[in-house]
Order: sequence, then C-alpha cells, then structure tokens
Amino acid sequence: MDDLDRAMLALLGSDARISIATLARRLKVARSTIQARLERLETTGVIAGYTVKLGEAARQGRIRATVLLTIEPRSQANVLSRLKSIAEVERVHTTSGRVDLLLQVSAPSTAVLDATLDQIGEMTGVKSSESLIHLSTKIDRAV
Repeated sequence: MDDLDRAMLALLGSDARISIATLARRLKVARSTIQARLERLETTGVIAGYTVKLGEAARQGRIRATVLLTIEPRSQANVLSRLKSIAEVERVHTTSGRVDLLLQVSAPSTAVLDATLDQIGEMTGVKSSESLIHLSTKIDRAV
C-alpha cells in the first residue's frame, strides 16, 4: 500500500458511499486509477466490504461494556467457542499483557448486561473478569 491507497481508505472510511468520480477528483487522479486500485484492494482483502457505521442515535438504548478476561492455560479455544454463542458479545480480541481476551459487549438493558457478564464470568476456563461500562464515546475513528 502506498500513500494514494491510504488516502483512498481514509476517504472511504469517513464516507463509504463516496463515488469513484469524487474520489478521483479529491485525490487528483484518473477515475480508472481509482477503479483499478479499489479492485486490487478488494481482491487482496484490504477492503473486506462496504458497510453502514451506526451513529449514536442507533446505539441509544444499548449499554456497552468492555470485558477483560484472564483464562486458564490451553482453554482459549473452548472459551471462544462459548463466547460465539452469546449474542451480546460483539467482538473478541486477544491481547498481550495482564489479560488474555478483550471483549466488547452490548445489551439492551442493565439486567441483560448483568446476566451476560455473569454468564461469561462463570464459564469453565475463565480465571477472572473485569468489566468496564462505557459511559460515552469521545472519539471514534474506527473504520
């Protein structure tokens, strides 16, 4: 990837519906260049798809939390398998450092969130968990 690819991705990250003509105009290159590069980025898996990014209005009424999990040695596969079956678990990341897994959880109410956190904490293979409830989003640059 070069600077032009990164500039294209930045523009697409802020507006996935931007047209090829507008991309070409803003980046001062030919439409055919943009088209060819987009095809290459899609083919190589750099661009996995184009999607809707929900704003705060769509997330209202949802309570979000980050859950830090420490798990028993050699239990990651089983824990991940069980986490996949919990609808409120949106993302799971492996980490380096004092915790093994970082989860993003979202629930429609505190009662559902509480039950979800209990379910996660009681799983076989989970040594400890720490929950951080999201109060507000100050910066969101995720693509």
